[in-house]
Amino acid sequence: MDSKELIRRLKDNGFTLLRVNGSHHVFGHANGRRVVVKDPCKDIPTGTLRNMFRQAAWPWLPREGGKP
Repeated sequence: MDSKELIRRLKDNGFTLLRVNGSHHVFGHANGRRVVVKDPCKDIPTGTLRNMFRQAAWPWLPREGGKP
């Protein structure tokens, strides 16, 4: 998954952009959760992506290639 797709999913799920520090975009949700996304990033490593899903309180359901 690339950073553009992850950012789109975050926005679709109620996250808003709080601030940008260089290439790191910090998104926040009304429930207090925060997710930091490095943009641009063509292929986010699986462990990093799993941690971002955990920060967003999303279930981790990997597909065949190991990424949701």
